[in-house]
Amino acid sequence: MLSDIRAIVFDLDGTLYADEGFSREIFQAVCEYAGSLRRISAEEASALVRETRDRLSAVHGTEATLTSVCEELGGDVAGFHRAITPKVHPEAFLRRDERVVDLIRNLAARFDLYVYTNNNSELAARILNILGLDGLFRRVFTIEDYGRPKPDRAVLEKLYADIGRSPEECLFVGDRYDVDLRVPAEMGSAVFLAGGVRELLNLAVTVGGKGC
Repeated sequence: MLSDIRAIVFDLDGTLYADEGFSREIFQAVCEYAGSLRRISAEEASALVRETRDRLSAVHGTEATLTSVCEELGGDVAGFHRAITPKVHPEAFLRRDERVVDLIRNLAARFDLYVYTNNNSELAARILNILGLDGLFRRVFTIEDYGRPKPDRAVLEKLYADIGRSPEECLFVGDRYDVDLRVPAEMGSAVFLAGGVRELLNLAVTVGGKGC
């Protein structure tokens, strides 16, 4: 029941903001990393990344993350993030949205708020700063905290322990059901699918109370 919710756990990329240009830049950086692993051209790497992502998604029946794709191609989580972080520039694409800032501020007055992202701590901090959301979350959990990307049941068990909440006390918010929400839902948490800022703003109504 939503009346039991004490904490809200947000995904970051694609949930608290959405920008196609930035997504393309990230994908290009991933392809360059994959190309360096396989010593192939950028064009060949792009095709390989897409094919590998489709194959992994079909095999596992859930959407494959770019991190898992790079691991499949011979990379590792730490190397992946070291490679892409200098090549992506959220400052060139993202802008503060006062509607989102107000939403998060209002929610923070009623719930414990967290971010749980496959991104790394440096990029996550830069993005939250641009969005005007830094300092509004009790903690930001990144790939560096647990070393494994979402979705991962064992990692999620550690996250519940770290925030001191049971699954039933948590609401997870994300833009990809398979990656962000399926495992929390299976473990007993409420979930909210937000495919863009417009849907994210509806969270205020979902948790009750006009304007939160």
